[in-house]
Amino acid sequence: MKIFPSNPWHKVAVGAGTPNVVNGIIEIPQNTRAKYELDKDSGLLMMDRVLYSAMYYPANYGFIPQTYCDDGDPLDIVVLSQIDIVPMCIVSAKVIGVMRMLDGGEADDKIIAVAENDMSVNHMNDIADLPPHFTKELKNFFEDYKKLEHKTVEVEEFQDAATAKKIILQSIEDYKELMAKNS
Repeated sequence: MKIFPSNPWHKVAVGAGTPNVVNGIIEIPQNTRAKYELDKDSGLLMMDRVLYSAMYYPANYGFIPQTYCDDGDPLDIVVLSQIDIVPMCIVSAKVIGVMRMLDGGEADDKIIAVAENDMSVNHMNDIADLPPHFTKELKNFFEDYKKLEHKTVEVEEFQDAATAKKIILQSIEDYKELMAKNS
């Protein structure tokens, strides 16, 4: 894997407050059907596809820099905010939980966070603070958005902030191991 100097996966810090507050790099703003994804080699954002389903991302979606997971990607993050956050924006994100899921049988955790500088959501500190209907919407979106592609996604459960923070710390260690192998 080539590492380019401008690649945000490698060049943006995970965040000084890690694991409580991390930098989230937004790839996909909420309320869109476009599936944008970081091109790992160039560091640019590419349009992967338009969602096959008539569904819209219910929250801002992206990744945590300098992390690595079993699926070969940086750790995913869902950032709640009252606004649609533009792609490639770095957001200071307070971690409140994690949605454990399997995508095509492969573990694909989604860290749940709130935009630290958005007063409408930053009072939330744990997954239990989310409105119950929102967790149902989030679960429904991720279970259904790939159905028309004939792909299976299974949301296992939502877990608390403490579990999410452990996953973040492990993904940072996994990233360091990956970089050591590639150096």
